[in-house]
Amino acid sequence: MKPKDEIIFGNILWQALDAKGDSVLIITKDIIALQWYHHSFVDITWEEIELRRCLNNEFYHLFQKKEKEKIRAVVNRNSDNQWFRTKGGSNTTDKIFLLSLEEVCKYFGDSTEHLQVKGNQKWLISDENDHKRQAKYGDVYHWWRLRSPGYYGRTSASVNAKGNVYVRGNGVYGRPKDGGGVRPALWLKIK
Repeated sequence: MKPKDEIIFGNILWQALDAKGDSVLIITKDIIALQWYHHSFVDITWEEIELRRCLNNEFYHLFQKKEKEKIRAVVNRNSDNQWFRTKGGSNTTDKIFLLSLEEVCKYFGDSTEHLQVKGNQKWLISDENDHKRQAKYGDVYHWWRLRSPGYYGRTSASVNAKGNVYVRGNGVYGRPKDGGGVRPALWLKIK
């Protein structure tokens, strides 16, 4: 399996992003749910949020026993937001997770150089890779969350419906009203 290949796993369509050794990093092809990052509007990091708990418990337990055996636990680095210096928190061990700012810029066409430049971009990265980052919820392109912090601790970075990386982020709870799209990612053992 190589990047951009698609696979059905757990009755969900996934897209391959990276391969290392006997494992492949996959993300859901589309947004699978709209959900808040957390259950209240507070300063918080990926380590503590309700959505992380849901992904690694309720969502993880939707998989069959043989499927669970193929999901690899990994240590995720939770870097500070490069534009605003908002604290990313401690590294975490996750089976299911959201992509970080660095990962979304790396795996959906290399836009990582734009993470270092605030410039005239008005809190977002927009480039030739926008269409690669777009995702649908149902039949409509919709915004989706990342695990990295946004402008301050009450926001998480995201990707908007146009595929722009919204470095400033959306509130962890309260606004926008739909909570935001969820595209789980995981490392899958393939051998």
